[in-house]
Amino acid sequence: QVQLVESGGGLVQAGGSLRLSCAASGRTFSLYTMAWFRQAPGKEREFVAAISWRGGTTYYADSAKGRFTISRDNARNTVYLQMNSLKPEDTAVYYCAAGPRYSDYVGEYDYWGQGTQVTVSS
Repeated sequence: QVQLVESGGGLVQAGGSLRLSCAASGRTFSLYTMAWFRQAPGKEREFVAAISWRGGTTYYADSAKGRFTISRDNARNTVYLQMNSLKPEDTAVYYCAAGPRYSDYVGEYDYWGQGTQVTVSS
C-alpha cells in the first residue's frame, strides 16, 4: 500500500516556475514507477512525466519536454516535478501516481494522490 500527498502548487505568472513534490508512505515506494498527470477543467486526465523506480529513465509528454523535469529521492520517499517556462495552458490539477511500470495511461497506475492546483496567469 502506498499513500501519496502532493504539494507545491499555486498561482504563478506565465514564464514562471513551480516545483511540485509528492511524498509517499510505504516501504515499497522505491519499487514503483512514479508519474505526474494533470487534469484541466472539462478535460480528461493526461500524462505529464514518469520516472523509473531507480530514477535512471524518465518519460515526458511532448507538452512537457524541455520545460519540466521529473526526479525522485528514494531515501526521502519523494518525487518532484520541476516546471519552468509555465504557460496558461499548463493550468490544471496535478496528480502524483505510482504503478508497477511505465505507462502514459491512467489505468496502469495503482495509487493516486489528491492533487495540487497549478494556475498560470497570462
